Amino acid sequence: MKQFLDENFLLQNGTAQRLYHEFAKDLQIIDYHNHLPPQQIADNINFENLTQAWLYGDHYKWRAMRTNAVAEDYCTGSRSDYEKFEQWALTVPYTLRNPLYHWTHLELQRYFGITKILSGDTAREIYDEASEKLRTPEYSVQGLLAKMKVEYLCTTDDPADSLEHHIRMMTEDNMPFQVFPAFRPDKAMNVDNAASFNEYVGKIEAVTNSSITSYDEYLDALKQRHDFFTSINCKVSDHGLEQVYAEDYTDAEIRAIFGKIRGGKELDLQENLKFKSAMLVVFAQWDHEKSWTQQYHLGALRNNNIRMMRQLGPDTGWDSIGDFSQGKALAKFLGRLDSTDQLAKTILYNLNPADNEMMATMIGNFNDGDSGAKVQFGSAWWFLDQKDGMIKQINALSNMGLLSKFVGMLTDSRSFLSYPRHEYFRRILCNLFGEEIENGELPNDIPWTGKIISDICYYNAKDYFGF
Repeated sequence: MKQFLDENFLLQNGTAQRLYHEFAKDLQIIDYHNHLPPQQIADNINFENLTQAWLYGDHYKWRAMRTNAVAEDYCTGSRSDYEKFEQWALTVPYTLRNPLYHWTHLELQRYFGITKILSGDTAREIYDEASEKLRTPEYSVQGLLAKMKVEYLCTTDDPADSLEHHIRMMTEDNMPFQVFPAFRPDKAMNVDNAASFNEYVGKIEAVTNSSITSYDEYLDALKQRHDFFTSINCKVSDHGLEQVYAEDYTDAEIRAIFGKIRGGKELDLQENLKFKSAMLVVFAQWDHEKSWTQQYHLGALRNNNIRMMRQLGPDTGWDSIGDFSQGKALAKFLGRLDSTDQLAKTILYNLNPADNEMMATMIGNFNDGDSGAKVQFGSAWWFLDQKDGMIKQINALSNMGLLSKFVGMLTDSRSFLSYPRHEYFRRILCNLFGEEIENGELPNDIPWTGKIISDICYYNAKDYFGF
């Protein structure tokens, strides 16, 4: 019987072990999409305790705790940090076969050298040991990232953000890694509510020192922000959408729709879809102009619990996989950009595993040979960011495209302790290759297979994003 989380965790044979230890383990990390707070990185803060580093904002853990009959006061409420941690520790033994069990113990081992299993019995000891370390200079947030060999990371930033913390980090000579912003214009195209949209337009007016009364003025102001992001070394955009919008529209229609909502009137469904469709095209054209990479996270059905949404707000653990129809609109949107030679490098992330093969075949429609693997099927995302989900995404991409050109893993996380997810991915990837080599399904060419693995884990992303 293998020991839990030993050096060959998830590596089921000698070839897999060799591939991981020789070609993947020691590579640096390029985290091209995450939700880490730039201010905390720039200020190089220390967390006071493990709860602050581990449980604040982590809706994965909150969902598990709620399912384990832990009261909300221990998740997002007013209980003390240790009381919250203790309830998480009491929950962990019940997370067997949930990825949280693996992540929890990987993070305890990789960051803190703690090999004990977290439970109610070990909670106080683990909390005290990890919290004491977190208060030392070595365990500042920059220290945590450096410990995981992070080389580049891209945060997620609204067009109205000042990017002041990114600007500060650009001038730091002793930063152990590079931090870039990512342009996330979801709010700039969200016209579901007139009051909220107009409040957002007000923020764009303030940050651009302009008055916006027309659609053209709105685009001019957003373009200023897009240009500004480029000046702060932005290389990527990101969109979090239920689905891609690809309605037909005319410029005159969009100007009229903007005037209507700017006047405080709600849009009907068709007007809503047309406006979002137009904005997606505009953003994509700007991304192409700047040689950015555009990312589309598709398929989340968000904020399903209306009562808790009102109480706690978004991103607190009330989301699920959506069953949206993706293929037809996606083909139309990408085809429109391709037809005018304005399709930027594009990564598609899929939340519904039923769409894996559709996504894996969609990317092949727009890879034209001018740029290797220009359109990518992104890594398993959110609810699929676990062993089974990763394997399914890897297999779909292998069967329908070229896994060898894949840009690999990211964290998509708000936690500075989430970087062992890259290790998790690398181990799974090496085990898949190792099993097929030992089964005679692939040749026993370790140098070439090792090169492919190294490319997927690091070099493809470095080349693709131009880092």
